[in-house]
Amino acid sequence: MRNLFTSLRSFGPMAAAFAVLVCSPAAQAANPLELNFGLFGPKYDGRVAECERALPTIAAQFQEKEGKFWNSDLVITGFGRIHETAFRPWQSDNIPRRYCSGDVMLSDGKMRAVHFSISEDGGFAGFGQGVDWCVAGLDRNWAYGPGCRAAKP
Repeated sequence: MRNLFTSLRSFGPMAAAFAVLVCSPAAQAANPLELNFGLFGPKYDGRVAECERALPTIAAQFQEKEGKFWNSDLVITGFGRIHETAFRPWQSDNIPRRYCSGDVMLSDGKMRAVHFSISEDGGFAGFGQGVDWCVAGLDRNWAYGPGCRAAKP
């Protein structure tokens, strides 16, 4: 017996870990309270608003971003040629998104392209429609990459 402990001592921490594994109790199945019977979440039915429904949100968020973070007085004064570019472009079990593009007229008189997506249950804390948008040429921190590439499908 003494030889056994002497030989185990030469293994050091590995022997201790092995001893803990051998002496641990067997795993048991989950009890009914641990099962997923009470969980709920998004069902992703594909009910996503039309492109035009996101325009007021884009205008308000653009004005806030320009004024608060870039010290600019640029605002969106109008939208044009708004059209859907894709709806659920990936597999059907992904979050449903509607991708749209169009033109925006800014207060400096320049027309720029806007690309945006509306996602089901993509709002704050998963409630409501979420809108991600990018105005080409005014993505100053390149959050959507060059030319708003990440805002497109």
